[in-house]
Amino acid sequence: MNVSSPEGSRIPRRTILREVAFVRLWSATTASGLATWALPFVLGLAVFDRVLSPGELGLVLAARTVGFLAAVPVGGVLADRYPRRRVVLWSGLAAAVATPVIALGLDWSVPLMVSAAAVAGAGQGACRPAFQALTAEVVDEPRRRQANAAITLAVRVTTLVAPAVTALLATVFDTRALLLGIGLFWLIAALLPPAGTATGAGEQARVAFFAEFADGVREARRHPWFLAGLGALTAVIATGYSATGVVLPMVSRDRYSSEAVLAGATTAYVVGALAGALIVARWRPRAQGWAALTGLACYGFAPLSLLLPVHPAVVLAAYVIAGVGIELFNVPWFTATQREVEPGKLGRVSSLDFLLSYGLAPLGLALIAPAIDAFGTTTVLGACALVCFLGPAAAAMVPSARTFTRWPRT
Repeated sequence: MNVSSPEGSRIPRRTILREVAFVRLWSATTASGLATWALPFVLGLAVFDRVLSPGELGLVLAARTVGFLAAVPVGGVLADRYPRRRVVLWSGLAAAVATPVIALGLDWSVPLMVSAAAVAGAGQGACRPAFQALTAEVVDEPRRRQANAAITLAVRVTTLVAPAVTALLATVFDTRALLLGIGLFWLIAALLPPAGTATGAGEQARVAFFAEFADGVREARRHPWFLAGLGALTAVIATGYSATGVVLPMVSRDRYSSEAVLAGATTAYVVGALAGALIVARWRPRAQGWAALTGLACYGFAPLSLLLPVHPAVVLAAYVIAGVGIELFNVPWFTATQREVEPGKLGRVSSLDFLLSYGLAPLGLALIAPAIDAFGTTTVLGACALVCFLGPAAAAMVPSARTFTRWPRT
C-alpha cells in the first residue's frame, strides 16, 4: 500500500520549475503532446494541398488510433516491469522513426503510411502510462499537484498557439518537412526525460502479460473512488467530447452560418482549460474528489449550449466553463492516482485509465451521427448533457470519492 502525506500537506516554497529533473520531464511530455496533436493537423494540411485524399487521411488516422489502443495496455505492463525511463525511450524512438516513414509514403504508398502511423500510434500509447508513472518517481508527493498542473498547462498552451505556428510554418515548409519536425519532437520526448527512482520489477518478467495486466486491474478495484471516477470520465468523454467533435461543426454551419462559432468555441475551451490549470495548481479544497467531479460535470454545459438557438456568446461561455471544469478534474485525478496506487502497479492502472476513457472516445464519435439520424439532434444533445451531469454525480455517491482516497482522512 502506498502511504503518503495528505493532499493538503504543506507545499515546499521552492517551485517545481526550478528542479532540473522535472524541467526535463516537463519538456519531454510537452514535446510528446505537441507531436501527438500535430500529426492530424499536418496531414490535414496535406489534404488541403491535395497531396492526400480525405479517405486516405481517415485510414492513416484510424491506423494511429488502433496502434495507440493496442499499445496502451502493453505500455502499462512494461512500465511496471522495466524502468519507466527505458519504456519512454523506446516508445518515443519508435514514434520518432515511424513519423518520417509517413512522410516517405506521402503521394507514393498509402499502405506504408498506414503501417507507419500504426507504429507511431503505438509509441504514443506506450509512453502515456510510462510518463504518468515516471512523474510519480521524479516529483515528491507534496508537489505532484503543482507538477501535474504545470504539465497540463504546457499542453493547453501548445494546443492554443500551435495551429497558428504550424500554419505559418506551412507557408515556408512542405508537408514532408513538417512531418520530419514532428519526428524531431518525438526524439526530444524519447531522449530528454530523467531517470526515475524505480529499477523495474525484474521478477515479473517471467509472468504472462495478461496475468500482469489483470493484477493491475485488481489494484484498480482496490480503489472504489478510481473505478467510479473512471466510469464518469469515460461517460463524459464518450458523450460530451462526441458532441463537440460532431455536432458543434453542424450547429456552427446550420444555425449560425459561420465557422466563427466553431473556431471560437474550440478556442474558448482551451482558454478555459488554461484558467482551470492555473486555478487548480493553488486551490486545494478539503473535498478534493467532489470538487473534481463537479468540474468534470461542467462539460455538460457544452452540449447543453448547442441544444437551443442561443446567442453565440452563450456557446463560447459554455465552452469556457467546460474547459475550466476539465482541468479542475484532470489535475486532482492524476495526482490522486499517483499517490494512492501501489507504485509498482501505477503503470498498469494508468494504462487502464487511458484505455477506457480516451480509448472509447472514437466509439462515441462513430455512434453519435447515426444516433442523430435516428433520434434527432435535440434528443441526442439532451442525452449527452444529461450523461455529463449525472455520471459525475453518481460517482460522487461512492464514499471514498469525496477525497479521492481509499481510506477516509480527517
